[in-house]
Amino acid sequence: MPLPNLCGQTHLITGASSGIGEACARALGAAGARTILVARRSDRLQVLADWLMNTHGAEAYTLSLDVRDAYAVEAAVSGLPSAWQTIDGLINNAGLARGLAPMHETPVDDLDAMVDTNVKGILYATRAVLPGMIARGKGHVVTIGSTAGHEVYPGGTTYCATKHAVAALAKGIKHDVHGTGIRVTSVDPGMVETDFSLVRFGGDEARAAQVYAGVQALTADDVADAVLYALTRPPHVNIADIILTPTAQSGASRIARDGDA
Repeated sequence: MPLPNLCGQTHLITGASSGIGEACARALGAAGARTILVARRSDRLQVLADWLMNTHGAEAYTLSLDVRDAYAVEAAVSGLPSAWQTIDGLINNAGLARGLAPMHETPVDDLDAMVDTNVKGILYATRAVLPGMIARGKGHVVTIGSTAGHEVYPGGTTYCATKHAVAALAKGIKHDVHGTGIRVTSVDPGMVETDFSLVRFGGDEARAAQVYAGVQALTADDVADAVLYALTRPPHVNIADIILTPTAQSGASRIARDGDA
């Protein structure tokens, strides 16, 4: 079977400095794509860009950017050098969770961070990129959702609400681009071992490690592989949704761990 080929295509990836976003950049670069790497940590973006060039000869353009800033996103996308303005794919990956407290006990700053990043970040990035795709009559918008967009669990009220919104956005965007030739995909993973829990628990490494103890979780590469699959289908094929979980996971709170009876 031939390897997936994205040669000649340019893909913009938000949250590209770590985790799933970084894995997507590596997978797409290996498939021949040029990537626009977006995140706040410019030093990590440059390391990734250098790796892509040195390992795969894949060009990368870095943008130090906070997707929560609508005007900065718009200016950054419209201000791309001419060689980078034709964006074939948008990977809306930037997202986070903060804490596991009940919603009414969650600090307002944490509520805002989840809503602004997980929902508004997708709106702002898609709004900036989509007009160019529509003008060209082709393109692909991928959102990284979550199984939290399909269920709700204690302590995850706001995070789950944002991921339900992400699922609705993906479906709604597909209606908005109906008849244009643009494809829209939502990739919704369950437990993935990245820095996600470290961020959720404010840098508490011990607590974050407990999340993944005794279970073979998904890796960021597993999710990137699903993204690559959707991107490399024939143009007439649109993969609307991909839900992937570890084999050991049957729900947000039902995970078979080593030693379980």
